[in-house]
Amino acid sequence: RMAAAPPSYCFVAFPPCSKDGLVVFGKNSARPRDEVQEVVYFAAAAHEPGNKVECTYIEIEQVPKTHAVVLSKPSWLWGAEMGANEHGVCVANEAVVTREPASESEALLGMDLVRLGLERGATAKEALDVIVALLEEHGQGGNYFEDGSSCHTFQSAFLIVDRNEAWILETSGKYWAAEKITEGVKCICNQLSLTTKIDAEHPELRNYVRSQGWWNGDSDFNFSEVFSIADDHLACCSGRESLEKQGGDVSAQAMIDVLRDKDSGICVDSESFLTTASIVSVLPQDPSFPCVHYFTGTPDPSRSIFKPFIFVDDVKLVPKVQSPSFGNDDPAKKIPRFQEKPDRRHELYKAHEWARSLLESDQDKGQKLMRIMLDLEKQGLEAMEDILTRTEVLDPAEVVDLFYDCVDTELKFFK
Repeated sequence: RMAAAPPSYCFVAFPPCSKDGLVVFGKNSARPRDEVQEVVYFAAAAHEPGNKVECTYIEIEQVPKTHAVVLSKPSWLWGAEMGANEHGVCVANEAVVTREPASESEALLGMDLVRLGLERGATAKEALDVIVALLEEHGQGGNYFEDGSSCHTFQSAFLIVDRNEAWILETSGKYWAAEKITEGVKCICNQLSLTTKIDAEHPELRNYVRSQGWWNGDSDFNFSEVFSIADDHLACCSGRESLEKQGGDVSAQAMIDVLRDKDSGICVDSESFLTTASIVSVLPQDPSFPCVHYFTGTPDPSRSIFKPFIFVDDVKLVPKVQSPSFGNDDPAKKIPRFQEKPDRRHELYKAHEWARSLLESDQDKGQKLMRIMLDLEKQGLEAMEDILTRTEVLDPAEVVDLFYDCVDTELKFFK
């Protein structure tokens, strides 16, 4: 059993650390090396009373209205590693190990809770309330990986962000604690990080840990110390320093640079894990400006490009970053699960594989291709910078094809 949680990194930077009234959010999703992530958009929708929603392993009650969401998700499951909704809420999760073994019985996955929080919460706090209520009702559990030979289970931590504040939510079973952040830089990775500053918690949390003999009730209540295995709760974030060094200038570009950093371990490329997708979101604190969400849709951000997405009505769908659908024949949906692994690669992923082999076989050509790609990315970043600094209101028609066109241009370069 792969005991170690995959070392994903999530960041948020608030003024005064970030640029001119912007909240900047980022995540590298570290997952099994061969797993494909897709980038998908779902429009806002109204649902009939009594409707159900089929999550990765279980079915739960649907709500009357779900918000529009854009998600970066492992293509075999229902939930997401990270994403955003139309109200400027961003959520990312981390698999964590606590002293409480995570349940193997199928319930909600941490990744399902990311998507449910985004679909149902119009603010960061609402998304948090949604997640903890669902945790209480359905619990968390089931295999985190598409692996028929063994069950990998974890507890979950979340970074939940909107234009005004962020919440770090850490869970063990149905128990949880959360800290609210409104300034500076915060990083979470695959270890518990909450200590004694707790701004919200499960009503029975302290009674529960006392009954387990994990806390005597006299000392300060320190969530990581109580729930971590032995000495596991070390500060894990080298990325925070690099962002703090930016001295009030954390921008989308600065966040992208941090996510690309292999030396620090933030960009994971190890025997078992790879950064299979990345996201950076820029949330202006002034609500008259749109939020911009950049997705790679491909592995290894140091060899991928970040492409912008903005929520507008009738945004153009991008099938080229969507994995094929296998419907009810999907081995992830049949019991016993994962008896075979279908080819889930989307068009951009395949093109990217070709580019990667070029980078490895022909240094000169590879470098040249990478320079063209980064130039393309820079054009996107500059165009977004322009949208976020101009005075006139954004015309939705201007960005309805934005993400589609960026993916299309990237594919053309690969061809």
